[in-house]
Amino acid sequence: MFFRTPTILPLLYPSLIWRVPTTEKKIFLTFDDGPVPGPTDFVLEQLKQFNAKATFFCIGNNAKKNESLFRQLADQGHAIGNHTQNHLKGWGTSNEEYLNDIASCQKTIKDTNLFRPPYGRIKRSQIKKLDNYKIVMWDVLSYDYSSTMNSDRCLQGVIKATRPGSIIVFHDSYKAEKNMTYALPRFLDHFSPKGYKFESLSELK
Repeated sequence: MFFRTPTILPLLYPSLIWRVPTTEKKIFLTFDDGPVPGPTDFVLEQLKQFNAKATFFCIGNNAKKNESLFRQLADQGHAIGNHTQNHLKGWGTSNEEYLNDIASCQKTIKDTNLFRPPYGRIKRSQIKKLDNYKIVMWDVLSYDYSSTMNSDRCLQGVIKATRPGSIIVFHDSYKAEKNMTYALPRFLDHFSPKGYKFESLSELK
């Protein structure tokens, strides 16, 4: 498993955002697939403890079902991104269906121009049609959702792969809960004393 994104991918897809170019001690945490009660509450509490900001790529249906929890994300100063209404995989979906699903999510979550394709799977033809969005990928993937991933390996892999400007993917989902709740507080505790700041991607808007 490659915790850090292979360098070939940003070269093949240069219009997508893989990392924030900076030499400052800044880390950009992102959370996919929420909001859901439990995991999202845990993430918000941890971020608050470390005075950290993050970006939540929300599934529209989850935002609709958990409206008050969704509102807390922005209320606590975090950025919001579109992650489709139904977590569609771009590769296996027609452009029309995919774009309609993104539009449905946008109606739910409203004011954002940040988009992340579920599974990181998106066709070039879909990228072209989303030119009004900043399409955000990642520099570091935690694999917190993987049933074969050991929690400490998840943590150590993310720590080793992280560098200034890294965009890191965790998931505020039930599938990822076991690994995420172990790795996230320890990750924050590792980098905070080293002078790193955790910021949202609101500057990309």
